Amino acid sequence: MVPLLALTHVDKSFGGGLWRRRRVAAVVDVSFSLPGSAPEILTIVGQSGSGKSTLARLILGLERPTAGSLSLMGEDIGQLSRRHRRRFMGLVQPIFQNPFEAFNPLRHLDHYLFLTARRFGGARDFAAAQDLTAVALMKVGLSLSEVARRYPHELSGGQLQRLAIARALLAKPRLIVADEPVSMLDASLRMAVVTLFKTLRSELGISIIYITHDLATAYVVSDRILILRRGQVVESGDARQVLGAPQHPYSRQLKDAVLVPPAATAAARAPSR
Repeated sequence: MVPLLALTHVDKSFGGGLWRRRRVAAVVDVSFSLPGSAPEILTIVGQSGSGKSTLARLILGLERPTAGSLSLMGEDIGQLSRRHRRRFMGLVQPIFQNPFEAFNPLRHLDHYLFLTARRFGGARDFAAAQDLTAVALMKVGLSLSEVARRYPHELSGGQLQRLAIARALLAKPRLIVADEPVSMLDASLRMAVVTLFKTLRSELGISIIYITHDLATAYVVSDRILILRRGQVVESGDARQVLGAPQHPYSRQLKDAVLVPPAATAAARAPSR
C-alpha cells in the first residue's frame, strides 16, 4: 500500500550564496515513512538546532529539499499544481509552538474557524460552518459559546492550542504536523494536549508527527520515535524500546538529561523492606 507520507534521502542546506559562503546542512539524508493503512504518532526528538523545525517545514511544503524527495500518498510535495496544493493544505495541517502567534490579535477567533470550515471543510454557508465548528470544538473539549466573538488574549494558552487543533480538524486532515506544540504550556496542560493527540489518532484515524525535545511527553504519546542530531537520524524505532534502552550515545545523553522528580529519587534510594 502507498504510504501516507514518505521521505527519501532528504537533505536541506542553507547559505552558500553571494552573501553567505558557508553552507549549513540543516537536514542530512533523512528517510522515513508513515503507513497509509493505519494511523500512528511519530515523534521527532532533538535539541535546539537539531533540524526538527526545518524538517517540519519541509513536510508542510514550506521549504523545498536541496536533495531527495517527499511525497504524500504517492504525490511529490515539491511538484504539486495549484489545485493539488490546495488539496494538500487540507490533508496536512500544522500546529505551531506559540498559540498566541497563530491568530491575529485583532480578529475574533471564530472568524478563523468559520473560514477554515468554508475553505477546507466543505461548509456551503454560514450555518453549516457554525455546525462544523461546534463539532470540531467539542472534540477538543471546547464549545462555540466559549470562543464566539472572543479575541486571542481572552483565552488561555491551553485553550488557544486546543482551538488551533480544532481549526486543523475542520480541514479533515490525514496528517497533523505539530511542531513543539506543548513547550509553552505548563505540565498539566501538556499532558492534556498529548492525550488529545492519542484520541485523534485512535478515534479519528489521523496520523501525527509530533516534534519535541520533551522526552516525557514523547514516551506517553508516541508509537514510533526518531532521534535527530545535527540534521541526521541517529536512532529510530518503537518508542518504548528506543526510550527504554537507547543505543546511540546521543540518545542516552538525552535520556540522562531528563530530570527525575525528587520523590522518585528518594524512593529509589530508600532501603527495601
